Amino acid sequence: MFIERDDHRWWRFALSGGFFLALMLLIMFNSSVLTMIDAVLQSLFTSQRLEDIGWFHALMSLLSFLAKPVLDLVWVFIIAGVLWLKGYRIPALWSLGTIFGGDVLGTIIKHIVKRVRPAQHLATDDGYSFPSGHTLGFFLVVAILFLIVIPLIQKVSVRTILQILLIFAVFFLAVSRVYLYAHWPFDTIGAMLLAYAWLQVAEWLYVAWAPRLQRIPFFRSVEI
Repeated sequence: MFIERDDHRWWRFALSGGFFLALMLLIMFNSSVLTMIDAVLQSLFTSQRLEDIGWFHALMSLLSFLAKPVLDLVWVFIIAGVLWLKGYRIPALWSLGTIFGGDVLGTIIKHIVKRVRPAQHLATDDGYSFPSGHTLGFFLVVAILFLIVIPLIQKVSVRTILQILLIFAVFFLAVSRVYLYAHWPFDTIGAMLLAYAWLQVAEWLYVAWAPRLQRIPFFRSVEI
């Protein structure tokens, strides 16, 4: 199986979910300490704006564009389509369910917390701020690649290089959202905590249901 049974999964869920819940409550109750830390961290990324360094500003803008929630769905549809055509039907369905579930969860929480974005945000970055939808969705896209796609690559060196590049991509995407004034730093941190917690649930569902679905002829996969 692509995803194996793991007795420590619920501990990871409890830790990441607990930290996320604590962070969400601090934001909802306008913690002065958290607000101050957010402001200090944001100033580190934005006090020395780098528009004059064209390549860096362009990179931040490009990463932010490529990780738009709508495009995150597009990337996963492409991944799922390729997996389906290759005979990996259950992993394809799981990929779609993981990104959709994460996006819905993030949207619900946004409307519960109702955190306002930084005042300097672009007009295109509308809606609420916490958690960052870009970071949440892109984290899940990368997780799907890690768990389902990269294991299909034969060469260990290629797998390792791709894993390193994807980790850096998530980090710089989170930086870009703060750099472009689209989010506060804790919005991106919260998004990664939420995405990781949801991923533990999605993995548990895969382990529980993939073997059952494989018995159905229509969903029979080359591998689960």
